[in-house]
Amino acid sequence: MEWFAAPEYWLGRLVFQRLVAALFLIGFLAAVSQFRALIGERGMLPVPRFTARIPMDRSPSLFHLHYSDRTFAAVCWSGAALAAAVLAGAADMVPLGAAMAGWLLLWVLYLSIVNVGQTWYAFGWESLLLESGFLAAFLGNARVASPVPVLWLLRWLLFRVEFGAGLIKVRGDQCWRDLTCLNYHHETQPMPGPLSWFFHHLPGPLHKAEVAANHFVQLVVPVCLFLPQPIASAAALLITVTQLWLIASGNFAWLNWLTIALALSAVDTSTIARLLPVPAPPVPHPAPLWFQLLVLAVTVLFAALSYWPARNLVSRRQLMNRSYNRFHLVNAYGAFGSINRIRFEVVVQGTSASELGPGVKWSEYAFKGKPGELRRLPHQFAPYHLRLDWLMWFAAISPVYGRPWFGAFIARLLVNDPDTLRLLRRNPFPDEPPHYVRALLYRYRFTDWRTLRTTGAWWERTPVREYFPPVTYRDLAFLVPHTTDPTRRRAAPGEP
Repeated sequence: MEWFAAPEYWLGRLVFQRLVAALFLIGFLAAVSQFRALIGERGMLPVPRFTARIPMDRSPSLFHLHYSDRTFAAVCWSGAALAAAVLAGAADMVPLGAAMAGWLLLWVLYLSIVNVGQTWYAFGWESLLLESGFLAAFLGNARVASPVPVLWLLRWLLFRVEFGAGLIKVRGDQCWRDLTCLNYHHETQPMPGPLSWFFHHLPGPLHKAEVAANHFVQLVVPVCLFLPQPIASAAALLITVTQLWLIASGNFAWLNWLTIALALSAVDTSTIARLLPVPAPPVPHPAPLWFQLLVLAVTVLFAALSYWPARNLVSRRQLMNRSYNRFHLVNAYGAFGSINRIRFEVVVQGTSASELGPGVKWSEYAFKGKPGELRRLPHQFAPYHLRLDWLMWFAAISPVYGRPWFGAFIARLLVNDPDTLRLLRRNPFPDEPPHYVRALLYRYRFTDWRTLRTTGAWWERTPVREYFPPVTYRDLAFLVPHTTDPTRRRAAPGEP
């Protein structure tokens, strides 16, 4: 089947697969460094409690067979090692079947994590990574030419990401339609980056131009992905440029980098050769019949599964970031259908005072990514994902988002739980835990140029209300596993 092979996309496939492997590597490393406090045996939302409640058929995961923190760490490190090997080119050095098996193993390992990750893994880019990684397996390796059906499936995936995001905006918040959303977004986005302050202070007309350009790139350009070359390549490169703009303006984990990987898979080598020097292409072998049949079967499966996300795209009640099956294949995507006009932040504080009163000194816990200290410039963390910091943004919008885990988080601060403290940038009580911990809600704003020059402060804030009342360990002891070392805390008033 000559139509089946597209050797002119060998470079796009290479870049796509290496980028996806790099993002799998980051995903596994982020999981192993954060899981103990979030979903470990003594975590805020423990996996064993989840698997006891949710059966395997509703949430397929290796951890339904057995869970321990050691097993979870082994899965993460195995996935990281495999992803690093694929990133280094190992998949192109082994037989086609072995390369596909490696990609599918990456997918199974990460699917096992996502399906027990609960709210900590309820992000669209988790499903996007899984869907991209699954399709990467059926792109083959350097021994065969890129299969045309899978290249079209990747374009369909990119189309859903971009067009879905564009539709959710114009159907959602009025500010997308009157081109004013970026007057607020750079300041109120989940985790601003080091350039977000400067983006926020761009002139109003330029903000409107940004929004108009966004609508064009997300609603018009994706259609061009299905047109002949070089139009499809030009559309893909334009999407890449806009994603780089988003990377510069904020922290969105690996969403933007994964979108770039998908876009570059649609660029043919001749287009790249006009812009950059390109090495000699590999000489592919004819695709074996079993590979062709397998690719066609996956294409038929994806076509059938596309009914639900396609219907979602045309629905007036379009859903954002929805998985229609437990394997996270052929999902619906979208982002920022509504924009916050005001930024709220939850500030967590503790005190060593044994009794509360007007003169009590409260000290703040510092987070790695979310805004806190007024003079601290927001840092760049993406494509790494700080899960606690992201969920703190949601919790500030409404306590409903924090209800499953926020109390458990506070309880662990009251015992100086080492796994939880590793998620923070600074613990103001390094020697012994505080007697009381509370949380306050503040409104945060970017400062103006004059304030920045005179005070060095990037943020200014005003108190709103109490978010979580002062509590002692005794109040939340039921949220801390009994295996927590009791010597890690100091007795609260009234305790023996």
